[in-house]
Amino acid sequence: MVKKAVIAGGTGFIGTYLKEKYERLGYRVYIISRGSEHIQWDDAHRMKDALDGAKLVINLAGKSVNCRYTEANKREIFNSRTETTESLGRMIEACSIAPELWVNASTATIYRHAEDRPMTEDGGEVGRGFSVEVAKAWEDSFFSFQLPDTRQVALRIAIVLGEGGVMEPYRKLVKYGLGGKQGSGRQMFSWIHIEDLYRTVRFMQHRDELSGVFNASAPNPVTNKEWMKALRQSMNRRAGLPASKWMLETGAAALRTETELILKSRWVVPERLVREGFRFRYPGVGSALADLNN
Repeated sequence: MVKKAVIAGGTGFIGTYLKEKYERLGYRVYIISRGSEHIQWDDAHRMKDALDGAKLVINLAGKSVNCRYTEANKREIFNSRTETTESLGRMIEACSIAPELWVNASTATIYRHAEDRPMTEDGGEVGRGFSVEVAKAWEDSFFSFQLPDTRQVALRIAIVLGEGGVMEPYRKLVKYGLGGKQGSGRQMFSWIHIEDLYRTVRFMQHRDELSGVFNASAPNPVTNKEWMKALRQSMNRRAGLPASKWMLETGAAALRTETELILKSRWVVPERLVREGFRFRYPGVGSALADLNN
């Protein structure tokens, strides 16, 4: 039988990368999205057919947080995560042969602003504010399902470095001479190379005893100042102008986004992954950027 994988919300740069990787492994990959060329969220019959007997389900669905936090956008950010997760859960419950593993995206933003110590799965402190409430509700929706035949893993994903996503705006800043520190530059920048994110999912598939919450982040987070310096070096730019908090707030308003994406200190480390023996291919930003700039 052909191995099946289902990626919900799989049209972004992470989903596209995972789809290509799993197709190379011989999987038949089904995408659930709003796009007419994919399985639609309101097509319960096709969703159930795709999920039935799947080796793997990955849920990445959710409106991008790269927007202004208007009341309308906040509702969509919140609902697009919880409602899709609940829809998947109900479909899995209805399957004749339950999927073996359900990996649901969460976010490293669930932890508080941290400049004093790293946040781990066991010792990390959940923060406050809109983004945190979204993350908590997302995980609550996921773990509200008790699925005896489907293992459940929530990945608290840090900023993903790859060909797309946040790399594009950061590279543009450096290209146009604005690649200095942002704000104080002391805020921590937790990240993961997209290849290691894929390898984390594969690791979960091979370890039947693992479930629950895992931080999907590289073991060596850096400060914003260190991150921007490494990015400049990788692009052969010697200097970059810094941006103060008020400049960032003005720019964020013009770009219709929020400064939280840059100024929140995300100091997140993958304690569980390391303890379970996962080996990162790109543990440091230098090696990650060298690969992405090849």
